[in-house]
Amino acid sequence: MKQFRKILKFELKNYLANKTFMGVTLFLMIAIMLVMFFPRLRDAFRSDSAAAPEDRGVIALGGQLAEQVQPAFADAFPDRDVAVFDGGAEAVRERVVSGEADCAFVIDSLTSYTYYVEDLSMYDGNTAVADAVLKTLYQAGAMIEGGFTPEAAEALLTVQIEHTVSSLGKDQMQNFFYTYIMIFALYMVILLYGQMVATNVGVEKSSRAMELLITSAKPVSMMFGKVLASCLAGLVQLVAVFGSALVFYKLNSGYWGDNLIIRSMFNMPVDLFLYMLLFFVLGFFIYAFLYGAIGSTSSKLEDVNTAVMPITFVFIIAFVVVMFSMGSGNVDTVLMKVCSFVPLTSPMAMFTRIAMSTVPVYEIVISVVILILSAVGIGVVSAKIYRVGVLLYGTRPKLGQLLKAIYKA
Repeated sequence: MKQFRKILKFELKNYLANKTFMGVTLFLMIAIMLVMFFPRLRDAFRSDSAAAPEDRGVIALGGQLAEQVQPAFADAFPDRDVAVFDGGAEAVRERVVSGEADCAFVIDSLTSYTYYVEDLSMYDGNTAVADAVLKTLYQAGAMIEGGFTPEAAEALLTVQIEHTVSSLGKDQMQNFFYTYIMIFALYMVILLYGQMVATNVGVEKSSRAMELLITSAKPVSMMFGKVLASCLAGLVQLVAVFGSALVFYKLNSGYWGDNLIIRSMFNMPVDLFLYMLLFFVLGFFIYAFLYGAIGSTSSKLEDVNTAVMPITFVFIIAFVVVMFSMGSGNVDTVLMKVCSFVPLTSPMAMFTRIAMSTVPVYEIVISVVILILSAVGIGVVSAKIYRVGVLLYGTRPKLGQLLKAIYKA
């Protein structure tokens, strides 16, 4: 235990004294501060008395029914000036080409029109609004022809439907944004610090003083000390970044208004946050042990990245599976359920299922128990590989040689 504490203290001090580590952490905190303070700064530099009139944009209307539909289009596009232009479709089109209008509608009938726009954005929803307006006008006209009064037709077409949503499980829309942020944070931290563990082992192996250290200290103490130190460093960085984000948000929450994305990101339930920490620590241990063990088998520092590539690919595949499931809205697929119990994929898969669906308690317990046992088992085996690997120089050892050496160790 004394050896373990010394190694843990030494490795953690190296991480916290690393200029790159501190620089990245400080950069992220400053970037988040600027983002959180942006609405306040924007309002501070905005002078209502000296502000120029807002450019509302113009929508051009043409065609035989332009005058008839203009009031309805003006109500449907309250942030635009809807103007009627004469001269036919070509003249209206020229308004868009010249920049006089943002877009144009040439109304041939209540069921047919042509939409003109210079550059069609992938988020352009103007045609959907126009479709709804013209459909309502067409239905109202048909009802009036059928004997309804204009007032009765309007009442039927504008009737308001009231509904109440009672979610008996999780609200995926509410949980999506902070789940996405947390999964991405887990992905980046585990990948970054796992790679750092492998690199540090490779650097140490290049020093012959390591031969003396590895023969005087227990390999389990060395491996667990290194991995726990990197885990604590990662937690410190996460707490610093997300803690500062929370503080800056609280200082500026009134300026963000009812922004759904920002509000949902900072309303993460405490139990879900604790689950995130649990799966982060266990998942980090597993990958850090693997990275450290594989890094110790590399003969040169330059070979570390190539050696750990298979582990990195597995982790990337797990991330892609989780992201695809979140995007589809179904996180309880057979693949996700299987991934929830596989140690290399369960840290992200099970956390996502807990955040965005209702998972039975026994499944969570089984997944956590498997992760704990796997972390301990992989840690012990990795320590033996580490002891053997750092003493092997020259040609990279084969799997058979490692297993034989581990058995004897």
